Amino acid sequence: MVPEPEIWIDDGPVHSGRSSGSAQQRKSNGSSGGGSSSTAAITVHAPQLVELVGVKRAARLEGRLGEAADAFATERFGQARQILAPIAKEVPDLPEVRELHGLTLYRLGKFKEAARELDAFVALSNGSTEQHPVLADCRRALKQYKEVDRLWEELREASPSGALVSEGRIVAAGALADQKELSSAVRLLAKGFRFPKRPMEHHLRRAYALADLYERSGDMPQARVLFGRIARSDPEFLDAAERASGLG
Repeated sequence: MVPEPEIWIDDGPVHSGRSSGSAQQRKSNGSSGGGSSSTAAITVHAPQLVELVGVKRAARLEGRLGEAADAFATERFGQARQILAPIAKEVPDLPEVRELHGLTLYRLGKFKEAARELDAFVALSNGSTEQHPVLADCRRALKQYKEVDRLWEELREASPSGALVSEGRIVAAGALADQKELSSAVRLLAKGFRFPKRPMEHHLRRAYALADLYERSGDMPQARVLFGRIARSDPEFLDAAERASGLG
């Protein structure tokens, strides 16, 4: 299978706010960042390919999928798309291809096309919720808020991992904020949340999103405290330290 993408991170509203403009997926471990080449090729094994295209063609496509996965991991998304688009047409029933193609399109800001591919991945993988946060953010970008709600409920009920549920919660809260429902967004993110003594990255992301909502809703003391706690836990986490100091 294509290596499972790293945990997804939401940087705030897709089209506005302090963020860079879209939700971002965290760089894969070992990525050199930017557009540089990877030092080692990623091997992809998709056994279903043999059934779909035969042994010889499957070996060729696995190699190409490895190149696409490597391009994705090193943030060469245009190159990954060039490789994946024809493969997705040739073997549309291969979930690994639809998943990686969808994630690549998402990173390129092609939200409608990404949603189509990730919907196909869900259908082909027996209802997997692993990419629901990304799919929900695509729907959020398209202002399809009922779909965001549906995906959030599915993810919450399936609860595949604390980190994924946290990411889905961030997107769902962001969608509420997009609709000017700041109080509801704050309640959703704050529900059951306590800043841990040793926070993991998804805790920091949730705390950052909540602090941002506190600030946007006018609760400056809460925002200042939470940004400060994030900055003390990780001084390099986004612009938390700057925002904490900016709030006095």
